[in-house]
Amino acid sequence: MSDLLAGWRPAVDREIERVLPRDVSRDYLRSFFGDGSYEYDPEAIEAALSTPVWDLLDRGGKRWRAVVFLVLVEGLGADPEDLLPYAVIPEILHNGTIIVDDVEDGATMRRGEEAIHHRYGQDVALNAGNALYFVPLKIVERDPGDLDAETRLAVYEMLTYELNRTHLGQGMDIHWHNTDEVSMTEAEYMEMCACKTGCLGRIVGRLAALVTDQDDDVEAALADFMETVCIAFQIADDVLDVEHSLDRAGDFGKAVGNDVKEGKKTLIALHAVRNADPADAERLEAILAADDVSDAEAMEAIDIMTAQGSVEYARERALELVDESIDYLDDVPVDDETAADLAAFAEYVVERDV
Repeated sequence: MSDLLAGWRPAVDREIERVLPRDVSRDYLRSFFGDGSYEYDPEAIEAALSTPVWDLLDRGGKRWRAVVFLVLVEGLGADPEDLLPYAVIPEILHNGTIIVDDVEDGATMRRGEEAIHHRYGQDVALNAGNALYFVPLKIVERDPGDLDAETRLAVYEMLTYELNRTHLGQGMDIHWHNTDEVSMTEAEYMEMCACKTGCLGRIVGRLAALVTDQDDDVEAALADFMETVCIAFQIADDVLDVEHSLDRAGDFGKAVGNDVKEGKKTLIALHAVRNADPADAERLEAILAADDVSDAEAMEAIDIMTAQGSVEYARERALELVDESIDYLDDVPVDDETAADLAAFAEYVVERDV
C-alpha cells in the first residue's frame, strides 16, 4: 500500500497544482475565476491562498483519498488517467478541513511544523481553509471527464450533502471540546466521526461511483465502505497519539499527549471516564478541560486511560470496523485484485505507525 501511495503522489500533486498553482498569475485567475470586475492582485492572492496551502501540502500527507479514488475507478472499469482531475477533489477538501480544524482546536503543530494559522495568521488560515471547500467545485464545472449534465448535477448534490454533514460532525466535536464533562455516548461519538471524518471518505466512494456510472446500490456500498474505514482511521489516529506519547514518556523535551493537551474527547477518553473509579474519572475530565496542561499532567491522563484498558478497547474497535468495512465490498463489482487492494488499504489505516 505504501508503494501504491508513493507511486501516485507526484501525479496527484501535479493535478492539484493545475487547480491551485504555486505561482498565481493574472492569466490563471481570469481563466479559472473569470475576468473580474476591475483587476485582481495575483501577488496578494498567492501570498494569502496559494503559499499557505502549498506550505501545508509540501510537508507530507499520503494523498490516500486521491489514490483510493483512482484504485476504485480502475477497478470499476475506467481509466484512472482520464479521471485523475477528479481524484484531487477529496484531497483538496481534506486539506481545507485540516487548516480550519487547527484554528478551531487551537492546535500548534501540523505535520511536524507550525500550524498554518500560527505561521501566517488566523485570518489567512481561515480564508485559505474555507477557499478549499469551494475551489474543487471548479473541477466539476470545467468537466475534464466530459460527464453528462445529469452526472455533473449528481456530483454537485453529493458534495453539498456530504460537506454539510462534515460541519455537523465538527460542530459536535467543538461543543464537546468546550464542555468540562465527557458526557457524550459512544453512539454520538461514532456519529461525530462518521460526519467529520467519514463524509470525506464517502465523497471518495460516491464520486468514484458517479463518474463511472454505477447504480445506486454500488454508490451506497462504496460510501459505507469508505465511511467505516475513515472512522477506523480516526480511532487509530487517537491510539497512535497515546502510543507515541508513551514512547516519549521519558523525554519531556518532545511533544507528549497532543490530544490530551487539546482537550479532545476521544473514544479512549470516553471509555476511560465510563470505566474508571469516580476519582480518576473526575481527574481525567479536569485535565481534559484545563486550558494549560503540562507534559506530566498529560501523562497522568494517559496513565488513567491506559489503566482502564481504554487504548486496547479503541484499537479493537478500530479493527472491528476494518472487518465491517471489507464486508461492504461484497456489493461492489470489482475484480479480486482491486478488492484485495482495498482490503489492504483498510487494514493499513489502523496498522500504520505514523
